[in-house]
Amino acid sequence: MNMSITSYKKQLQQLQPLIALFLLCLIIAIFSDRFMTVTNLWNVMRQISVNICIAVGMTLVIISAGIDLSVGSVLAFAGAVTASFLSMGVELPFFGVYLGFTTLGAILMGIAMGGVLGLVNGWVITYFKVQPFVATLAMLTIARGLTMLWTQGYPISSLGAPFAHLGTGWFLGVPIPVWIAAIVTVLAVFVMRKTRFGRYIYAIGGNERAARLSGIKVNQVKTLVYMLAGMLAAVGGILVTSRLDSAQPNAGMGYELDAIAAVVIGGTSLSGGRGLIMGTVLGAVIIGVLNNGLVLLGVSPFWQQVVKGMVILIAVIIDRSQHKEKK
Repeated sequence: MNMSITSYKKQLQQLQPLIALFLLCLIIAIFSDRFMTVTNLWNVMRQISVNICIAVGMTLVIISAGIDLSVGSVLAFAGAVTASFLSMGVELPFFGVYLGFTTLGAILMGIAMGGVLGLVNGWVITYFKVQPFVATLAMLTIARGLTMLWTQGYPISSLGAPFAHLGTGWFLGVPIPVWIAAIVTVLAVFVMRKTRFGRYIYAIGGNERAARLSGIKVNQVKTLVYMLAGMLAAVGGILVTSRLDSAQPNAGMGYELDAIAAVVIGGTSLSGGRGLIMGTVLGAVIIGVLNNGLVLLGVSPFWQQVVKGMVILIAVIIDRSQHKEKK
């Protein structure tokens, strides 16, 4: 009898995000007739795609018992770098050379820049033993400052139709950003479930000392995790820049909040060692629907921040209560 009750409670816990999404959609649909329109739902999916890319990287970090507060600033800097290389290229006066970039080349440079900033995060955390919260908070400021320096505080616009198609185009009746988010999700699920690297991330988050004693190269794995988080934040930045056809110096502000919310709502433990990529995707959908619903219902942007903060707090409280029950 006790076993059946325990099994029932476990199944109910796993279904909590899905139940929450259903109730949220139902409430919004009752109060807004625009919510269930095809146009609005595709718009929600486009917006969610960016958060999914960022939140997947955040999931890897949090499962490894870390945190990354810099993803919003990394997103902005990667978008600015991509836009700059695409529209203006790079001039090397000393050599008398001008380098132009194709759309693919500029995108790869933006992703590489995100990876470099993530690599710096991981290096500072692992080799200088700086707390992830402090190290990534510093990178949040550094990357935002680099974005302002790179753009001189002005947007970089008119990036061309091929690049704009990445954020606004369709493929087989589905927006391209949704395809990109789906590919990121599938690859992340494969890595976490089927590869040694994924098992190492779980092991480090569960007990770093035991992982180190078992022969896992903890510093290398954690550094790579932060680098991947930076690269995925850059992918999100490229999608945002493409959709707007402009790299905004203040892009990405508050995106780290949505990413962390998606991860926590999706069931990933802030203590590390436990979490699923698909849970994060579901959490990102909940956050996207919540954002869209609050806008459709005419809720003040200030209250939107309050509501999202309360959602995160409730999710953390639920996570901590479940963690205590398992102990």
